Amino acid sequence: MMQNPVILFDGVCNLCNGTVDFILKRDKLKKFRFVPLQSEAGELIKQHFGLPEMPDSVALLHGGNMHMESEAAIKIARMLPFPWNLAGIFRVVPLRWRNCIYRWVVRNRYRWFGKKSTCRIPSPYERKYFPEAHDLEL
Repeated sequence: MMQNPVILFDGVCNLCNGTVDFILKRDKLKKFRFVPLQSEAGELIKQHFGLPEMPDSVALLHGGNMHMESEAAIKIARMLPFPWNLAGIFRVVPLRWRNCIYRWVVRNRYRWFGKKSTCRIPSPYERKYFPEAHDLEL
């Protein structure tokens, strides 16, 4: 299993790509790795963990565990530096309510933020944070 937390995201979603940019900019320790769900690495991870073909969620693979939906988003935020790690306070909101709001945003993300015609291609600088299928140790 990879030592770094791996964020699986929708590679054509503008909101998701903006979130990846946000995390890359704030992750001073460069601990996160990013895998588009549509990539070969994404397919391998989905298959290994029995995820749906195209899950409607960000997913976080950390410590051998897969976290989905609002729980993944909060765990990611908690690993970012101050003040972003304060988002962990949202864990007081019942999971059912958090996921209801999360799913509402997910259902509307393309309409509100748009969608690319192709999957994100990392810049030369970003490549080291986007593992390929052969880099994964599943």
